[in-house]
Amino acid sequence: MPEHAETPDSPHSAAPVDAPVILSNAVGSFPWSVFAERHPALIRKVRDAFPYGPEQHRALDALLKSSTEGVIEPLGAQAADREQWDAWGQEHFGRSWFDVPFLWAESYWYRQLLEAVEYFVPGPWKGIDPFRPFKLAELDTPEADEELAALDELAKRPVEDQEQALLHGSLWGNRADLGFRLAAKEGEPTVDSPLVANDGESLRALFAGGTLCLVADNAGRELIPDLLLIDHLLLHHRVGRAALHIKPYPYYVSDATTADVLDALRRLAAAKGAAADSGHRLWSALTDGRLVVRAHPFSCAPLPYADMPDDLRQEFAEADVTIMKGDLNYRRLIGDRLWPATTPFAVPTAYFPGPVAALRTLKSDVIVGLDARTESALVAAEDQRWRTSGTHALIQVRS
Repeated sequence: MPEHAETPDSPHSAAPVDAPVILSNAVGSFPWSVFAERHPALIRKVRDAFPYGPEQHRALDALLKSSTEGVIEPLGAQAADREQWDAWGQEHFGRSWFDVPFLWAESYWYRQLLEAVEYFVPGPWKGIDPFRPFKLAELDTPEADEELAALDELAKRPVEDQEQALLHGSLWGNRADLGFRLAAKEGEPTVDSPLVANDGESLRALFAGGTLCLVADNAGRELIPDLLLIDHLLLHHRVGRAALHIKPYPYYVSDATTADVLDALRRLAAAKGAAADSGHRLWSALTDGRLVVRAHPFSCAPLPYADMPDDLRQEFAEADVTIMKGDLNYRRLIGDRLWPATTPFAVPTAYFPGPVAALRTLKSDVIVGLDARTESALVAAEDQRWRTSGTHALIQVRS
């Protein structure tokens, strides 16, 4: 595997802030539930999804025990990226997974999961995405059929209405996140709530025929709305070129890779009507270069975007707008810290080299950019559960 990125002492790192870094050691907190509940459930699902052999089962069991009861250990000596992870984790090895920064620990846990299933090891399991069955299942559901069929009616509406609908489809598509779904409780609400912050008009004003970078989050039923939005913006010359940033290898449960992009395009092309038209246009856009796919290694780094390497910084600087999709990208964009919710979005994103927008449904504790009245109303209605329930969303822009 290639080298990943700069270390946390990068010259582009954001200035020190007072907001505390999020850990996982508060029992009952959302980060604690990820390690204590979500990850064990995911390991069971991965074990059942493939006929892995005894060695892989033992490695998965060891990861489960380590991450719930033990301490963080380095990668094996043969791992091609061990030197990079050693540099990133030198302060964390030997400590409980719950006592180190949540962003780093969660990222490293998924890297260790790939090690356990021999994703990078020469042999029959090399390159086999352990989450692929879950991702494919997302595309083959009655709900997916209904969503694609609805595009026929949407195509009859004014272009501006289509754009707004597709933007919100991309935003709310984030609820298809498979990892989040593992922790959902029976009977939880699924009705769209009003946006807690809505800079949608400011975002649409940035679509002026230039370059769009869209940093994708999840595969399946979230990636398809992202692709449909890109298709609309290209078709109507709202952007002249789009770069879709995905992961170079499986990361978290449902994060999109190149294979997932291809699966989504095939799903669109195999549909009927407007969905098929979009699929074919997107395929053509890829072949003629109006749409490009990027898989920068920094996408799988356990670091905030403040520490991005220079080549990625340059690409974002040249874009007319970069859209960060989903919760993980939001955490990396503003820093995985307990900011006061009323902190202006422009403050923690001041380092970003160009106009940047966040499209996100709320599934973790991190949040900025709320007005005091909105925060008070949310706390009064739901205490702090609104931060992690996935029933609220936001569109935020720093131009």
